[in-house]
Amino acid sequence: MQQRCLRVCLRAQRVPHTLCKQPSRQSSSLHFQQRQSRLASVRVVAASQEEEEFDIEGETMERMEKCMEAVKRSFSTVRTGRANPAMLDRIQVDYYGAPTPLKQLAGISAPESSVLVIQPYDKSSTQAIEKAIMQSDLALTPNSDGNVIRINIPQLTADRRKEMSKTVSKLGEEGKTAIRSVRRDSMKAIEKHEKSSSCSEDEAKDYEVAVQDLTDDYVKQIDKLVKSKQDELTSL
Repeated sequence: MQQRCLRVCLRAQRVPHTLCKQPSRQSSSLHFQQRQSRLASVRVVAASQEEEEFDIEGETMERMEKCMEAVKRSFSTVRTGRANPAMLDRIQVDYYGAPTPLKQLAGISAPESSVLVIQPYDKSSTQAIEKAIMQSDLALTPNSDGNVIRINIPQLTADRRKEMSKTVSKLGEEGKTAIRSVRRDSMKAIEKHEKSSSCSEDEAKDYEVAVQDLTDDYVKQIDKLVKSKQDELTSL
């Protein structure tokens, strides 16, 4: 009898299974509102990220700046009447069958204004280094004692100055071609961005104007570098 009463009491204390499983209308509504709020936040973040990612002006400027640095490095390799280690930067040495930049194979210094000194890290590469220098367009004659290579930098003749001036013009044109290539890529990116409805037609035009302004500016900078280098050649 006692056991039967106990079972009855326990059943009375149990919470109905359906009541435990079904949330109240108020909590269900609150959950829906929270979910909608989270979705709205995600959309805002995604939109802002898309805007940040399409920084076409910043990307274009960064790439054009790299082109400018490449032009400056090229100009530093043009021979003038003064010794400058950078003038050997373009020389490639046939090192065990592989074209290798000279500056990776030797230490280069200018102890005097008209002398370059090259100290190969691997003495077995000395002859290959001499050969690469003589075959370059620098018109330099290396002299080696077996350990160190010395190069006397002679004054440029009038004809040699003209040749170097033409080289500078050519390097400048290559730099401007690289700048215009960046412009072309940026214009394509703007067009693609507009077609995907990520920006309006007016916004696309603003982007294009900004890219063109950058192009014009960097082309002018290269023209100034060319003139400065040519003036340096003629004034030596």
